[in-house]
Amino acid sequence: MGFQQGLSGLNVSSKSLQVIGNNVANANTYGAKTARAEFADMYAASLNGGGSNNIGIGATIASVAQQFTQGNITTTENPLDIAINGDGFFKVQRWDMGSNGSLYVAGERLFSRNGQFKVDNNGFIVNNQGHKLLDEGDQPIKLALTGGSAKATGRITMDINLNASEMADDAYDTSVYPPLTGSYTFSTTQTLYDGSGQGVAVDYYYRKSGDDSWDVYAAVNGKYLPTGSTTPAFQIQFDPATSKPSQIVDYNGNSLTTKAQMSLVQLPPFSGADVGISTLSDVNATIDFSKATQYAGKSVVNELQQDGYPRGDFSSFNIDSTGAILVRYTNGQTVTEAQIGLARFNNPQGLEPKGGNEWGQTASSGPAQYGTPGAGRLGLLQGGALEESNVDLTGELVNMIVAQRTYQANAQTIKTEDQVLQTLVNIR
Repeated sequence: MGFQQGLSGLNVSSKSLQVIGNNVANANTYGAKTARAEFADMYAASLNGGGSNNIGIGATIASVAQQFTQGNITTTENPLDIAINGDGFFKVQRWDMGSNGSLYVAGERLFSRNGQFKVDNNGFIVNNQGHKLLDEGDQPIKLALTGGSAKATGRITMDINLNASEMADDAYDTSVYPPLTGSYTFSTTQTLYDGSGQGVAVDYYYRKSGDDSWDVYAAVNGKYLPTGSTTPAFQIQFDPATSKPSQIVDYNGNSLTTKAQMSLVQLPPFSGADVGISTLSDVNATIDFSKATQYAGKSVVNELQQDGYPRGDFSSFNIDSTGAILVRYTNGQTVTEAQIGLARFNNPQGLEPKGGNEWGQTASSGPAQYGTPGAGRLGLLQGGALEESNVDLTGELVNMIVAQRTYQANAQTIKTEDQVLQTLVNIR
């Protein structure tokens, strides 16, 4: 009798309903992927081959294949929520901490599309299973969300114009330091930083000393050159043909080899007690005057920049599309704290589900191919967003109806076979 076919149909229909039920249950699970029950027919083995008259003996589940299509991306308010738009997977792994404070690998490397991450009590980025997110070098990512470091000023850029129509005035009392007598026509001020992040205020006073030369005097932290000195800190000489600096002359009258640059240590010696720092070499910056000009018109500062900054406190962070974790500090600096790494597989359907929105590598999936977001087919990241499940709830409900009817139809074949058998038994 043909009970075998109907029974196998009941089994595969039941498993199909289980797959559909699991899909429906994970419709709101971020990073979850829908699965599909794939059937195959069965035929009894026959020594003579059976030919075209061979009747099958039912159906079986050939595979429950997950479908790694892209899910919709929805934004959130959490900067540690990360969505992948592409084929990549996050690399996560269990790492434990030894008694000496060092980390060691304590579990297999797993892969996930669920970007719901958090920071644990040690500063590591982890998922809900406590597995640590790995960087491009396969190391756990740890955020130092405390304070940034200071940087001493190393370069000063002065983009200024000094009025060429100013008259060189020799009537100033050269026995008195010019800024004290107002014997200058233009001045600028900026704050530089030493290695500890301490601000050092430097004032520059400009006085035209010749047709194409300007004496520049300096004061540091409000303190001028040692009392009684009338030596300019340096002199800028312009090329009359281009109105650009031709050379810088230091306080000893030496022409510097770099035409438009000089170091702060080439300024006249300052008294440490006067200026409040040990030596001016604490801020050994190069002053770049290559953008300075001497055109007729008002003396003006177009741009006055320096590259130092004080220590800053943590302000905020975000993750850019290439996986760089950018930390912003109150001193205006943004630092790349870490780089997220991704993996992809030639056959993601071959991955083994491990639960908790994680998969494991298998021989069927092939080896993981590693890289950073944006490389190849790995895809880009979106911080403050999550990838929704790719389950089509409407489609699953329709599939459920079909599976239910299929189950009923197979049950009906068994019922019909039972009636046929009953008829045979009742023959007298």
